[in-house]
Amino acid sequence: MAMKNLWFTPAFEDAFPKGLFLLGEVEPMLEFNSDRNAPKRQRQDLDAEGNGTGKRLWKATVTDPAAPNARQASFDLVFVADVMPVPSTPELAPGMRPIVLEGLQVKPKIAGQGEFKSIGWNIRATGFAGDNSGSKQSPADPGAARPSGKAA
Repeated sequence: MAMKNLWFTPAFEDAFPKGLFLLGEVEPMLEFNSDRNAPKRQRQDLDAEGNGTGKRLWKATVTDPAAPNARQASFDLVFVADVMPVPSTPELAPGMRPIVLEGLQVKPKIAGQGEFKSIGWNIRATGFAGDNSGSKQSPADPGAARPSGKAA
């Protein structure tokens, strides 16, 4: 089926009419390795066939005040960015700040087990509104800073 890896791009206000709150900090999303002594590697946005952006994945826990119940109020959010996104809003309480996402994408998934299955969502974004840390900027051309070899 062609829609196997289809992400939808709703407007932030449509998906989260009361906004979102970041709980804690954004952290690198690490690959699982059964060898505890192996070096930790950050996951990249690539599927089993090697398709994707290749950008680094970051994770954060957020809460949605418009959620219908407590179980659905908090969830993990994935950021797809070369540099860790940094929220630009001040904290309301220690470890809690309001956020607005940019580059929001959602994809439906089956959640639950047995007879208690329901539709859930994979949610990801490219960054925070107002972030000027560099996460939304494309990497600089590595050859741009090299001298051309010609004397000026």
